Amino acid sequence: MNRRKLTLSEIAAYTAETLPKGILLTSAADEKVNSMVIGWGTVGVNWNRPVFAAYVRTGRYTRELLDKNPEFTVNIPLGAPDKNTIAVCGGKSGRDMDKLAACGLHTVPGQAVSVPAIREFPVTIECRILYRQLQDPTLLPEALSDRFYPRDKESSFSGSNCDPHLTYFGEIVDAYVLEPGEGEV
Repeated sequence: MNRRKLTLSEIAAYTAETLPKGILLTSAADEKVNSMVIGWGTVGVNWNRPVFAAYVRTGRYTRELLDKNPEFTVNIPLGAPDKNTIAVCGGKSGRDMDKLAACGLHTVPGQAVSVPAIREFPVTIECRILYRQLQDPTLLPEALSDRFYPRDKESSFSGSNCDPHLTYFGEIVDAYVLEPGEGEV
């Protein structure tokens, strides 16, 4: 695979265009790789470094992997994301299954991090966590807190639930589009 490098503005454009449709955040630890769908995230500059801010609920398997390995990749499709991949990676837990295998996704080794890229979601942002912060839903306006952190939804519920998010500020250490090399399809 060839890797066409991306600028911060290109990363921001791909993210802004595709994030509302669902992109993947991939984590890896203990020889396990897991991708989850994210619909929230920001690209910017913090501490004079390019960063991707990702939001992961405390009860998610991804959080457990990020606690063990403070690196992740953000994986964005070119065009519309595969609906089955979004359904499985957004509605199932990696604790219970290998979501990548179930979706027929293929990994490509990361360049600067230990977490792989996903061939079928070729826009790849490689990140190392600089900072993490637990969000406090009680500081949100009541309408947002009620909508995104309802007290009557358990942690296992795949949509909004009672678990707060951890915000992960990942320094962008590499970003590229995976492109087939000569003789590859």
